[in-house]
Order: sequence, then structure tokens, then C-alpha cells
Amino acid sequence: MKNLLRRLTFNSTYLFGTPPWDSGITPPELYDFIASHPAGRAIDIGCGTGTNVITLANAGWQVTGFDFASRAVGMAQRKIKEANLTATVFWDDATQMRNVRGQFDLALDIGCFHGIENKTDYLTHLTRILAPGGFWLMYGFFKPQPLQTGPGLADSDLELIQSQNLTLTSRKDGFDRRELPSAWFLWQAGS
Repeated sequence: MKNLLRRLTFNSTYLFGTPPWDSGITPPELYDFIASHPAGRAIDIGCGTGTNVITLANAGWQVTGFDFASRAVGMAQRKIKEANLTATVFWDDATQMRNVRGQFDLALDIGCFHGIENKTDYLTHLTRILAPGGFWLMYGFFKPQPLQTGPGLADSDLELIQSQNLTLTSRKDGFDRRELPSAWFLWQAGS
């Protein structure tokens, strides 16, 4: 029931336009990654309306994307078709990844992981789909201090990630639009 309510809530945010987290702008951190890594297989976890799926496909990547909001998936599929690109986008849950097949050189997550309650299941599936030596480019904001409640990253989440055979290769701290502390992380899977 809780999962259904979350799905309805996410879908409803796309009824009257695009939610604030789906800016339609590819961040410079993704462009920097593309410029410094050869094209391969990429997956956009929580792809929204497909902005970054399109950016990756235009850069020569074989791209798959999925989102929890089926309405966003439909919008992404239309944008990909209009751009005359080849990419696969479908509905899935990041804590289950039931429809994700194969291994990926890049897993992109802009604001999905920090909002998930069951981070352990997410990471179990992430490590399953990352190719040896593959990268996880992840953006998230931190839980507000001092309460450490609600969505966001906590120190314990970063410790959990490191326990999954993922090595932090870079971190860029900053602030989101609401002035919450946030960061870009680039993790690499073990070989």
C-alpha cells in the first residue's frame, strides 16, 4: 500500500507539467564524465522525462533508463522518439530493478538514491548491474541537520555504499536550489 501511494504521488507530480527535480538540463558533471570516459552501456536510474538518456545517446552511449513514475516514462519515450534516437526507457522500482538486464559501464542517479528508504536493496541491485570497473555517478542532498530525518543522505549511507565493493573516486560538495548541502559522487565498482 505504501509503495502504491508513493507511485501515485510521483505520477501526480507529472500531471500538470514537470516537477522541480526534473529540470530538463543535463548537469555539467555528466558532460565531464562523458568527455573523460569512452562510450559504453549506461543506465539512468530514476530517468524522469529522459533528459540525460538523450544526452548520453547523443554522445554515443547505449542507454537504458527507468523511473518509478510511469507518466515520466511515457514522456521520456516520446522525447526519445522525437529526437530520433535509440534508447530504452521503462517503468521499474530502483529497489527491485526487475526489468534491468545486463551490466553497465555507467549507472547515473541524479536524486533517486537519496530519497529511497531501502538503500540496501538498491545497492544490492546496483552492484549486480555494474560491470567490473563500472562507474556510479550519483547526486544527492544531505539530510537536514541536526534531525537527520526525511529524504537525503546520511553518513551511514556513505558507509553502506563503501561496504558494497564500491570505491569513491571523486566527490564535489555544493548546495541544491533550497540551499541544502549536496554532493556529486563518482564511485567505481571493483574488478
